[in-house]
Amino acid sequence: MMTTVFKTPHELQDKVGVVLGESQWLTIDQERINLFAEATGDHQWIHVDPERAKDGPFGACIAHGYLTLSLVSLFLPEIMDVQGISMGVNYGTDKVRFPNSVKVGARIRGVGELINVEEVKGGVQSTVRVTVEIEGEDRPACVVDTISRYYPE
Repeated sequence: MMTTVFKTPHELQDKVGVVLGESQWLTIDQERINLFAEATGDHQWIHVDPERAKDGPFGACIAHGYLTLSLVSLFLPEIMDVQGISMGVNYGTDKVRFPNSVKVGARIRGVGELINVEEVKGGVQSTVRVTVEIEGEDRPACVVDTISRYYPE
């Protein structure tokens, strides 16, 4: 793993279309899933009932799709570091998909590709497509175009 470093937000423009790298692998354990269920109120049995889930469609508990999506916030700083800013803002997402489920005990990581950069009032906006891979699986858990704004110092 190696973080792609940008000394200023304007350097992002030179890397459109480039795969920036990947985050470290993260094991999804039942405790993390249960904590997410507590935080969101989503206690569906496929997430929080290991006994029932082992006889269910996935053969084990699975992470909430939105848990997987939220971990993109953990992965992005490991993938890229934009320096020379007074602040960075999560501006939103486009095209979120969950093509595969993340079973408890699976390891996931984010892979980032810079797909768009544009000037906005007072700063630079980037769109990074983050593909959340599942170790040993052909299909990713999540693909999201995440939008950030960086305001220079």
